[in-house]
Amino acid sequence: MKWIPPKSPFNLLQEHIWQDPWKIFVCCIFCNLTRRVQAEPIFWETLNRWSTPEAMSNANKIDLKDLISPLGLSDRRSRALIRMSYDYIHLDWKADPKRLYGIGKYGSDAYRIFCAGDWKNVEPKDHALNDYHAWLMLSLS
Repeated sequence: MKWIPPKSPFNLLQEHIWQDPWKIFVCCIFCNLTRRVQAEPIFWETLNRWSTPEAMSNANKIDLKDLISPLGLSDRRSRALIRMSYDYIHLDWKADPKRLYGIGKYGSDAYRIFCAGDWKNVEPKDHALNDYHAWLMLSLS
């Protein structure tokens, strides 16, 4: 049976994009060190311009950097988004999402919780993922 992560009272962004692991990783790059209220509008605008890993891997870095500059860390984030998207296409990463450039524990945990259904074996450190995980444990156990 395919895992469908339930909607929570937290209404995390990942709850709306769980069907596309690449979007989960893009979301994590945006939300790392940035509040959702700041990241979300630019996240959606970015996906409107570069809606696939193929498109993002070929994005003009200056255009991407300009779009995401209000979030800060635009040089680092633009590099991570482009290279992660390339890796997403070309690497065998599903057993270990941390193989993707720019994806660490937060992105790996989000993938395992929302996409892979491996939430019981995850111990998230991110506060939002931790809240969702604790809610899952209470709701589904």
